[in-house]
Amino acid sequence: MRLEHFIPVLLGTGFTFFMTTAGAAMVFVFGKQMKQSMLKAFMGFAGGVMMAASVWSLLLPAIEEAVAQGKSGVIPAGGGFLLGAIFFLVVDFVLQKLHTQKMEKLRAMEAGGATDKNGRQGKHRLTKKMTMLFLAVTLHNIPEGMAVGMAFAMAAFGGESASVTMVSAIALAVGIGIQNFPEGAAISLPLRQENISRKRAFGYGALSGIVEPLAGILTVLVAGSVQSVLPWMLSFAAGAMIYVVVEELIPEAHVESGIKIGTIGALVGFLAMMVLDVALG
Repeated sequence: MRLEHFIPVLLGTGFTFFMTTAGAAMVFVFGKQMKQSMLKAFMGFAGGVMMAASVWSLLLPAIEEAVAQGKSGVIPAGGGFLLGAIFFLVVDFVLQKLHTQKMEKLRAMEAGGATDKNGRQGKHRLTKKMTMLFLAVTLHNIPEGMAVGMAFAMAAFGGESASVTMVSAIALAVGIGIQNFPEGAAISLPLRQENISRKRAFGYGALSGIVEPLAGILTVLVAGSVQSVLPWMLSFAAGAMIYVVVEELIPEAHVESGIKIGTIGALVGFLAMMVLDVALG
């Protein structure tokens, strides 16, 4: 494949990365002191978005890709999903252990007369949660970058006889890009609520999307060797995202909330992402 074939790949995956970055930039729009009800609603919304994306953007494409390869869709979809959940179960355990060690060190400092800022425990708890959310969204962006990269490469390389047209490749990039917008915001906005600077919170949100152009280029370079494992990668990311939603986002959306604002946010987020996925296909 010639160098000029990589230009459309970079443009397509660059757009999806830009949309993630635009979502992360919402941290400059909303103030630091977001109302708790709005924060709970947004956490629920992010959870709903991630659940819908796990089904329509990851699991269903994993099954379709496996079937297209002449294989059963059940094994890679179910197996990859389970591996993704187990992987984040291990990540959760490791992060919790690190948090416990930090707290023990903090208590030892306080016993020795050393002081530290109040609320350190809560800050560490959020760090654990946001680390898992960042990893889940980043994992989710990898197979999306692969799909967009391959679509643009096939359209550019095949010309008029290509099985994937440039119009369909652009439609895929637009659809994924729109989905990426709330995911970037889902990382940056909660970080800002915990005294992290706007620039740093924005940086974390944008960083989660940089893997898309990287994955797109890498997939084009080694297309033959990654095609067979793509269903497993898609379902792996789905398992990881669902674990984070159930373990972190949904409980956070209901903490000290007398009304069901978190549940409403999750339903709206799920519906919005489902409509986007189905409409933009």
